[in-house]
Amino acid sequence: MHIGIDLGGTKTEIIAVERDGAVLHRDREATVRDYAGCLAQIAGLVESVETQTGRAGSLGIGIPGSLSPASGQVRNANSVWLNGRRLGVDLAERLDRPVRIENDANCFALSEATDGAGRGFASVFGIILGTGVGGGLVIDGRLESGAQGIAGEWGHNPLPGVASGSGPDCWCGRRACLETFLSGPGLARDHEEAGGGRMTAVAVAAAAAVGEPLAVASMRRYTRRLGRALAVVTNLLDPDVIVLGGGLSNIEGLAEAVTAEIMPLVFSDRPRVTVRRHLHGDSSGVRGAAWLGAGLV
Repeated sequence: MHIGIDLGGTKTEIIAVERDGAVLHRDREATVRDYAGCLAQIAGLVESVETQTGRAGSLGIGIPGSLSPASGQVRNANSVWLNGRRLGVDLAERLDRPVRIENDANCFALSEATDGAGRGFASVFGIILGTGVGGGLVIDGRLESGAQGIAGEWGHNPLPGVASGSGPDCWCGRRACLETFLSGPGLARDHEEAGGGRMTAVAVAAAAAVGEPLAVASMRRYTRRLGRALAVVTNLLDPDVIVLGGGLSNIEGLAEAVTAEIMPLVFSDRPRVTVRRHLHGDSSGVRGAAWLGAGLV
């Protein structure tokens, strides 16, 4: 069997699946927010699954950051207790098995490419639109990490059309990153700055759905920005399908609206863009982590 763990800032989820994707076990706990406690929690979850199923499994883990190819240490994780730690090495020693670790957006992309909305397509670009913005690229069933381990990190490119030096500050130290516009907090901030008041991104989308003018305008800006950002991806990678994930991907009609925004910007005589909403929802990240581990056996 294949075991996957989605190590988030607030919750840690574990899943065990058969080779055909059938779920054998699933559990979720509040994340222990220190490094030693986090190691112990992961080890305990794996041991519990294997005791209950009576089987050993491969192990893959999705994290809100990535491993540096140079040092093997975690970097850029908003779960800051992981940064600078050799999480893969420490877990492999503790659990006496190989462990594969990838960014959580990469896990989402791998999940949807394997048996989700991107199944059957040769190239899949999966994106997360949530508290942050990330992405992952899967080609012929293989996750592409890139030379620096940053393939798919489109959330920290600047939004096309924003003048250099302008735009909101991003936590990464840059300005006008896609994440500052296309994340949930980014949409909420834009709506408030446009005079719509303080609302969550979900509330903005709900207000737009019933025709509230300022919310409609905010969602129109959001869709156009997302379309411009994904047009760049389309012209660079020409993926067979783009799969939307994260909380904002559940906005009704978003995939169709974004497709219409991308099409005029594609450098082709016969533009063809396929954008789909996720199939596995909140389970995609942890399922993708399980498929990561499957590559180890």
